[in-house]
Amino acid sequence: MSDNLISRRTLLIAAAGLFATPALAVESPLIGPQVAAGKLPPLAERLPKQPLVADMLVRKRTIGQYGGDIRTLVAKPRDLRYITVMGYTRLIGYDEDLNLEPDVLLDVINEGDRSFTFVLREGHRWSDGAPFTTDDFRFYWEEVALNRELTPAGPPAFLIVDGEQPKVEVLDATHIRYSWSRPNPRFLPFLAGPRPDWIYTPAHYLKQFHKNYCDMAKVTAMAKDLQMGSWAALYNKLDAPYEASNPDMPTLDPWKVVTKAPAQQFIFERNPYYHRVDPQGQQLPYVDRIVANVAAAGLFAAKANAGEADLLFRGITTGDIPMLKGGESWHNYRTLAWPIAKGSACALYPNQTCNDPVWRKLNRDVRFRRALSLSIDRHVLNNTLWFRRGVEGNNTVVLQSALFSDDDRKAWATYDPKLASRLFDEAGLDKREGSGTRLLPDGRLAELVVEVEGENNDIIDALEIIGEFWADAGIKMVLKTEDDGALNDRAYAGQTVMVARAGLDLAYATAVMPPAELAPLQQDNMAWPKWGQYAETAGKAGEKVDVPEVQELLDLNDQWMNATTLNDKTQIWRRMLSIHADQQFIIGTVQGALQPIVVTKTIQNIPKKAVFSWQPTAMLGAYRVDEFFYEQKTAQADATP
Repeated sequence: MSDNLISRRTLLIAAAGLFATPALAVESPLIGPQVAAGKLPPLAERLPKQPLVADMLVRKRTIGQYGGDIRTLVAKPRDLRYITVMGYTRLIGYDEDLNLEPDVLLDVINEGDRSFTFVLREGHRWSDGAPFTTDDFRFYWEEVALNRELTPAGPPAFLIVDGEQPKVEVLDATHIRYSWSRPNPRFLPFLAGPRPDWIYTPAHYLKQFHKNYCDMAKVTAMAKDLQMGSWAALYNKLDAPYEASNPDMPTLDPWKVVTKAPAQQFIFERNPYYHRVDPQGQQLPYVDRIVANVAAAGLFAAKANAGEADLLFRGITTGDIPMLKGGESWHNYRTLAWPIAKGSACALYPNQTCNDPVWRKLNRDVRFRRALSLSIDRHVLNNTLWFRRGVEGNNTVVLQSALFSDDDRKAWATYDPKLASRLFDEAGLDKREGSGTRLLPDGRLAELVVEVEGENNDIIDALEIIGEFWADAGIKMVLKTEDDGALNDRAYAGQTVMVARAGLDLAYATAVMPPAELAPLQQDNMAWPKWGQYAETAGKAGEKVDVPEVQELLDLNDQWMNATTLNDKTQIWRRMLSIHADQQFIIGTVQGALQPIVVTKTIQNIPKKAVFSWQPTAMLGAYRVDEFFYEQKTAQADATP
């Protein structure tokens, strides 16, 4: 069965009469002088033969105008990666309705999830004007993914199906095929992710640093100057599409970083060869530059309140909304509040693979997990921390997901201290010491250490309230805050008994998205890190799953990988969500924390209401930041000092 993904977009655009005439379009004021001076070719020569025509009129977006800077804030240079995320230029990506659509690619021909033929846009170019062709895919596969010096672990996991690597065939300059003997339904969703594994790279630029193509004496000297131990370390440092840390590296993104660290201000300028145009033939993005100023994370809300950002969403939380609202009339911005698509704003992860044998046995006892859940009054949490606007219940998909079930939301998630007490007793915690704290089967006090990353203030506030409810039930919470890296290391080593963090990441899900987060396939799930290690390392580390209900999740994930119909995939997702709700592997509290988004009033085309998520929307990415524009051309024209 062949699934040609270009058809939906093409039909929509054709029906609306949106095909552009790029040769007649006006140049951006930033680009026009460079064209006039002969430094850049005219627009018609910079665009692909078939550019992506944005379906703005179908989505009732306003045709914009060129110009202006968007000022934003970052806590450190590493956070420039979030500009890469929100630029959301992908081979294939999600639209606002979570349909997969070709983006950089002209088309994808999918044959039963076993064979994917990519069709590139003829004439597409990198930001430096060099042709973007299938050689950029070939180079990545043969010289990077399969090169053990550059990629010691081998190709990314989503390219491997039951140990089988893809067959990669370069058919011509604009056609390349990836195929497997078994289905690989993860392939396209992974490419559409907020942080994709790039399976192409600017070969013309990176060859000069690769040992099979370069002057090794020159590269060795360069590596030594930068205190790099090898050519491979130098190569990997320079090949940085996600971090945006190498201004010399060409990109396909809407904006390209032009500032090199260290700096207090980083500037991203429009890509003159960007492949998207609006229905009138104007090349996107509308905004010429993004200016990212470095500031202490704790000052983000205050700086936004003072009008020092034109677009900001990182580093501000639900609790900042009242203060941000207070500054709107003074500094010409508005504060949007989008619901965050997480399974739970605060979730508790009993570690079923922890080292302590007594706690391990308790964490594996569904009665204990259910009792912990039933002991939490989520209504109090919602009123106190989330302005009564959250959705109380389990760690599951959000209301906006077609997979949502109210039964899954409610299961074992209502406040019932009497039932909780009975279940604690049945789980072996039927004895108490004088203060009322229950005793573990080995005689120790039931002091449950809950570990949390120290900067998660909202979660810490929630834990303090949960701790009071658990104390009433005879469980004494001991709150331990630490650095995120140290917390991960402790969990991976089996030293954590319970961790608190946000819930299900892929909570705004559709059935075509991989349900892998619901099964123990990665060690970064704090409910079962050692089982995840076992899966990630093919049994070389960690522990093999030995709990039937958890093994069923693994089996269901395998079934999803081989499912051939949308109905089958939907039923598998729903079964996995139902198991989670019943078993309370991860204890949810309240969904629907609000993400404040500060945006200058003159910026247009940003939705007033939308779902905010890491995946699948890439924060703002799926809402197409390249289509945002200033109502007045002069807005923020002098953002840099």
